[in-house]
Amino acid sequence: MVKRLSRPGRGVKLMDVARLAGVSTATVSRALSAPAKVSDKMLRRVETAVRDSGYVLDGAARALRSGRTRIVGAAVPTLDNAIFARVTHALQMGLEQKGYTLLVASHEFDLDNEMRVVQSLVERGIDALVLVGLEHQPELFQLMDSVRLPYLLTWALDRSGKHPCIGFDNSAAAARVADYVADLGHRRVALIGGLSAGNDRARDRIAATLDALRRRGVIMPPAWILERPYTFDAAREAMRVLLAMHPRPTAVICGNDVLAIGALAEARALGFDVPGDVSVSGFDDLEIASLVEPPLTTVQVPSREIGQMAAAWLLGRLLGTAVQRIQKVPVELVVRRSTAPPPSMQRE
Repeated sequence: MVKRLSRPGRGVKLMDVARLAGVSTATVSRALSAPAKVSDKMLRRVETAVRDSGYVLDGAARALRSGRTRIVGAAVPTLDNAIFARVTHALQMGLEQKGYTLLVASHEFDLDNEMRVVQSLVERGIDALVLVGLEHQPELFQLMDSVRLPYLLTWALDRSGKHPCIGFDNSAAAARVADYVADLGHRRVALIGGLSAGNDRARDRIAATLDALRRRGVIMPPAWILERPYTFDAAREAMRVLLAMHPRPTAVICGNDVLAIGALAEARALGFDVPGDVSVSGFDDLEIASLVEPPLTTVQVPSREIGQMAAAWLLGRLLGTAVQRIQKVPVELVVRRSTAPPPSMQRE
């Protein structure tokens, strides 16, 4: 049983926590700095004593002693998208189990802003950094090299082998969607992609979609290739433009599920049947993708696994264990009811 201090939080020292927990100061120090090295029962005992005493660990002093802050930084494009929120949460939980804290900054798909937020993270003494995608300012890598900061790229694969990464082949995944749409018989296919400037994932998906369709003899008119921010409103506006065209597309491939769900909603609001009049596909397989009507055909990306794998890689790198430089995660096409053959084939 843990006793309580009469004046918790005021000048509490490590020895006070040890006394409350009934253990040595060395055990308390070990539990706080390397929780994996003590038993779960002992860790809970120390955590209870810390909470009851109001003890606050002097992070600056610990960093001076060890040369580490036990803080990992993550620069993500946005948290206003469930796919990034999910992977960030998994990353945080994995790091937390080993006593590391995650510090997150969002740069809103702006590489100059990403450089600024990474500089800020580095100034706060992070031990390692997680980035999204392959495209970054050259100065960012120079900065990390200059301070010898371990880093990991996620959501894409660096074929050059220069950078450690955990992700998948965006081009191959996008081509698979395009081939599926062509296999259904669609020849009038449009695209609502994300903004490609500063976003290698969006750019690769657009290029791969166009190349795959071209190989199948489907040439997409330039007016049918629309780039939009990843928002429902932007997707609805783009779909409105496409469905006002003559002739109009019979299938719309979207760069992610947010764009696809917005496009689907606008099509139905305008009185078009999905997929009877127009098929719609997405990318990511957000939880809502299976709940919209009709359920969305999309590419399933294991976002939670990416976060967990990233945490394991970082911890291995920081703790000096062997880590695999490039790790590929599987993605798959999930076919649901938002896609079907074009209207002409359905009437035959």
